[in-house]
Amino acid sequence: MLKGFRSFLLRGNVVDLAVGIVIGAAFTAVVTGFVTAFLTPLIGVATGAVGDFTLKTFDVAGTRFPYGVFINALISFLLVAAVIYFIVVVPVGKLQARLDGDKPAPVAKADCPECLSTIPVAAVRCSFCTSEVAGLPGFPAQSGAAPRPAPVH
Repeated sequence: MLKGFRSFLLRGNVVDLAVGIVIGAAFTAVVTGFVTAFLTPLIGVATGAVGDFTLKTFDVAGTRFPYGVFINALISFLLVAAVIYFIVVVPVGKLQARLDGDKPAPVAKADCPECLSTIPVAAVRCSFCTSEVAGLPGFPAQSGAAPRPAPVH
């Protein structure tokens, strides 16, 4: 039983998930700190408020509604999402595109008229049923193909 538990814990995807969660928690703390320390006060400067809406409330029939808590959470969410998008997602996307470079064009494919298997358009014979496809509709005549011997009757 312990051997199975150990193999479960040491599988790659469990370890990767654990590392991702720890890194995500640390990154969340950094982003939240940045938003709290810099961006939320800027919102406060722009709106003429302190930047902290937690004390904003209204009363209805003697019941207090602290709408400021929701406004703070909403502003924080939008700012965190913007920081993650512009500081992480966009640069990583550009880096990934640079590292991937130009990918080769996908090979054009068509269906074999005999067996309907998908094969490359440049094929001379179908790799599934071995019927000749060169020169048939959808398949160009192969210029580099060796001439076929005449059938023997």
